[in-house]
Amino acid sequence: MSLSSSVWLVIVLAVVTANLPFFNERLMAVGPARANKSLGVRLMELLVLYGVVGGIALALEQSAGQIYPQRWEFYATTFTLFVTLAFPGFVYRYLRKR
Repeated sequence: MSLSSSVWLVIVLAVVTANLPFFNERLMAVGPARANKSLGVRLMELLVLYGVVGGIALALEQSAGQIYPQRWEFYATTFTLFVTLAFPGFVYRYLRKR
């Protein structure tokens, strides 16, 4: 897989997984369905999915070559970007008039 396609894969995967907790009522999209998931449960899923996407990105970086060491600023920035990508799902779930 080329470097460009790896980058696009991570971006598309991040957009899809960031919105996943807001578009379904299942735990982690595969668990049992719940009547109503609270915002706290959805945010915990968002945190776990951030780790999953980060792990996939790390594996793709490893397959492309040497992994560059990151500090806390990198993770703070990427988590903020991940939360920003989740905004459409949040609007759909909580701000849209029914």
